[in-house]
Amino acid sequence: MRYFSFLLAGLMSLAHFASAQLMQPKAVFTRADSLRGALTPLRTCYDINYYHLDVKLDVERKSLSGSNLFRFTATQDFTRLQFDLFNNLAVEKVEYQGKTVPYTREANAVFLTFPETIRKGSRGEFTVYYSGQPTVAQHAPWDGGLVFTQDAKGKPWVATACQGVGASIWWPTKDHQADEVDSMLISVSVPKGLKDVSNGRLRKTTALKNGYTRFDWFVRNPINNYDVALNVGDYTHFGDTYDGEKGKLTLDYWVLPENLEKAKKQFAANVKPMLKSMESWFGPYPFYEDGYKLVDAPHLGMEHQSAVAYGNKYLNGYLGKDRSNSGWGMKWDFIIIHESGHEWFGNNITSRDIADMWVHESFTTYSEALFVESQFGKQAGQEYIHGQRRNIRNDGPIIGPYNVNKEGSGDMYDKGSNMLNMIRTVINDDAKWRQILRGLSQTFYHQTVTTEQIVGYINQQSGRDLTRIFDQYLRYPGVPTLELRFEDGKALARWIADTPGFDMPIRVRTKGGEYRFITPTTNFQTIEVPSLTKENVEVDTLNYFVGVLVE
Repeated sequence: MRYFSFLLAGLMSLAHFASAQLMQPKAVFTRADSLRGALTPLRTCYDINYYHLDVKLDVERKSLSGSNLFRFTATQDFTRLQFDLFNNLAVEKVEYQGKTVPYTREANAVFLTFPETIRKGSRGEFTVYYSGQPTVAQHAPWDGGLVFTQDAKGKPWVATACQGVGASIWWPTKDHQADEVDSMLISVSVPKGLKDVSNGRLRKTTALKNGYTRFDWFVRNPINNYDVALNVGDYTHFGDTYDGEKGKLTLDYWVLPENLEKAKKQFAANVKPMLKSMESWFGPYPFYEDGYKLVDAPHLGMEHQSAVAYGNKYLNGYLGKDRSNSGWGMKWDFIIIHESGHEWFGNNITSRDIADMWVHESFTTYSEALFVESQFGKQAGQEYIHGQRRNIRNDGPIIGPYNVNKEGSGDMYDKGSNMLNMIRTVINDDAKWRQILRGLSQTFYHQTVTTEQIVGYINQQSGRDLTRIFDQYLRYPGVPTLELRFEDGKALARWIADTPGFDMPIRVRTKGGEYRFITPTTNFQTIEVPSLTKENVEVDTLNYFVGVLVE
């Protein structure tokens, strides 16, 4: 038996995964997890149309106080609903039609009872007043909360980062990705001498009598909860425009004064090439009405819609390193490209349940390779994707458990990117693939989606049933192995895979020859590649992330 070296490494990873699984207890979910992650009738009974978040930041006490107006349409008759706010923050009162209404709390959920039945189709609104000290993030953006630090001159520098844990860690909201608010006003009051930069466009700046300044930002497009951002600091501003597919896009940059010259150079080198590449592959930037911003952040970065948080220290690569180890990752700024890629996948198209976060991360990680391809050619892009495999752990399914606010394995990034490249290779028509990617952005424009919708669309547009390929890479931790057997002058092939009926087409060739597609199943069958032998067989492992076993 002859193993390729990468197969041995893969088998070692799988062995490690198997032993780890024996040691790890099965995940146990609580009622709090269900309250956070499930779409119960108390959440689906109302559709959020508009928020006005009006919040004051007390930097010295690391506290927040203010209100959020919920404007909604009833989807059914109801008298009770749920919104969300972490229980370390106090709900001071809830007002409906000028009167306070009763509520109860359980875990981080708040249950509001109305004085009369809210009828299906009717519109209504209520306002939640709240205050307290929100969770302080210790390792943002990987944990959630507020970051409190100082700039080089000792002035306060504060930001939010709450993907995963949820927006209700700092403001009252219906905290589920399935219901994006249609538009939003974000009013943030900060101590005089500081500025707040949030999503959308700055409508007004107001000097208040209490030594504070209020900044009003309006978001015209639907926005998911975790994207709503507060960035407070002694920011300076510069701007530009980009002539894109939908016209002139405003580019606004908010940076600390000490970073101004570095920012001008780094942003000029990366932003417009990024937009050209992303628009070419995915279609027009989805938020022309709200503009595009990069904002200096005291953490690595986050895809806050129309106000992308940037903390890559003005270095190329990922904090000066190449995640792919291919060399191509050092030619551009990882955070600008990756986090901006989320404007298409994550912000424009949002997964309905966090379990399907691969829709955000797999496509966006793949967008890095497409950016490399747009700048340096297809071969460079393929080499970059191949290099991403060094980060794959095969430690669990990419799709997480539904209805408990739990995402799947971190392999949704690099393994997901490799999966999409394999789908492209199987379709074997780059023009059609680009059309599919652009079609996703158009078909699901400003929508929340499921895995089934995304896979179904790609199936329909490609004219192929690719479901079993998606299932293998999304729902199982291991990768399939192509087993090749040579006996009696015949070449036989089969897949060893977790997915029943797995039948992914794959490219093989005689050494140095032209690749040909074969379509093995999970049963051995003869493959027709002239002159193929055990000694000269080559499998396209540049484009396919699979194991190969030759005997």
